[in-house]
Amino acid sequence: MNREASQTIAALNRALTHATTHFERLGSAPVHATVGAEELRRRLGGLLPVKGTPSVEVVDALVAGTAGGHLGSSGGRFFAWVIGGALDSALAADWLTSTWDQNAALHATAPAAAVVEELAGAWLKELLGLPGEASFAFTTGCQLAHFTCLAAARYAVLRALAWDVNADGLFEAPPVRVIVSELRHASVDRALRFLGFGQRALTVVPTTSAGVVDRAAFEAALAREAGPAIVVLDAADLNVAAFDHFAELVPLAKRAGAWVHVDGAFGLIARASRSKRELMTGIELADSWATDAHKWLNVPFDSGFAVIRDRAAHRASMTVNASYITASEAVRDQIDWNPEWSRRARGFAVYAALRELGRDGVEDLVDRCCAHATALVAGLGALPGARVEWAPTLNQGLVRFLDPRPTATEADHERRTDETIAAINGTGEAFFSGTTWRGRRCMRVSVVSWRTTADDVARAIAAAKLVLGRAHA
Repeated sequence: MNREASQTIAALNRALTHATTHFERLGSAPVHATVGAEELRRRLGGLLPVKGTPSVEVVDALVAGTAGGHLGSSGGRFFAWVIGGALDSALAADWLTSTWDQNAALHATAPAAAVVEELAGAWLKELLGLPGEASFAFTTGCQLAHFTCLAAARYAVLRALAWDVNADGLFEAPPVRVIVSELRHASVDRALRFLGFGQRALTVVPTTSAGVVDRAAFEAALAREAGPAIVVLDAADLNVAAFDHFAELVPLAKRAGAWVHVDGAFGLIARASRSKRELMTGIELADSWATDAHKWLNVPFDSGFAVIRDRAAHRASMTVNASYITASEAVRDQIDWNPEWSRRARGFAVYAALRELGRDGVEDLVDRCCAHATALVAGLGALPGARVEWAPTLNQGLVRFLDPRPTATEADHERRTDETIAAINGTGEAFFSGTTWRGRRCMRVSVVSWRTTADDVARAIAAAKLVLGRAHA
């Protein structure tokens, strides 16, 4: 073994040792970070080194310097934002992805990565019941998946008016309306901004008390103006996991000539569950769909998925050519479908996750998380001073913590809710986040990790009970 290989293996073995320790402690370690930014800067900062440091020492120093600065979001007691824990095979595949270090832009630069991505994309479309003939892209996350889908939408709706946005740009182009829900995720607005759509291009449709787009308001928005339009609907909003009524709304949009895009950041994966599929009846009628594999599919971060029915519009909006690009005629070149040039080979981790779980395993993962969410929200809501604001219909729920004083105002309830969330997180037993729903401050409960167990749920409820007991003492 040469010296260079020996040093590489030594650094990797050291990383494995530290990773092993991390996972051994994950179930018992505090879920919250235990050191602040100033302490992390003190440990890690200083002047840029003049001399280099042996790789093993760098690994050790990085681990020591960041100790206590990591959230336990890959564990089973993290219920704040929609963050899954990486499956064993997906994590291992992600390590190998870095080891192989392929530029997954072309088949020529990453032959195996291109084929694996092709297979993983086909499997995901099959799992989610989306059109087999649709094109797809693996992106950094749902943000770039939205960008990819909406770029194709922009190209297609303007093409229908004989306007080539690639050649002529947007100056003097026919104006495109974008019809969105009032509860849309901010990543939709951001993607539209990247694509040259200002806020004035948005027609915002109100939602019902159930959090879904109001049909009458939607019809009125479609009828208000003529011209090209793009519609964005929700497959599980971030607070209560509400699904718009696709079977009703998509045909209305189609009759008006609009492109329909679905934001399914985490909810789209629920299509893998037969018990949840009815929530998304008609979703397959849309034109494009975006989701995150690093949420409910539980692969490491940097893994979004875009699916687009109109392959020609998708390719035209993304592809690029240069004299030094070795394009392939027989095998899919990822650069034709993605907004990036050099890119990580994201298909390996997704492929591994789908092989590890299989169709039945993904369904079980979804159903287990939903059951845990229901139990967690019910258990929290039964505690003195707590109230369920939204019982889960999927994997998301809302709980409030009320100020017990007879004279308490809404501001007092908001303060009590935020203080209780902070106190629960401070125990290290669980981690939650706050949100505002219909003008009320709530604790959001989100369960998407394959590691979450009934014991994790019980520990989180016990932590909340302890905190509330102190508050009422």
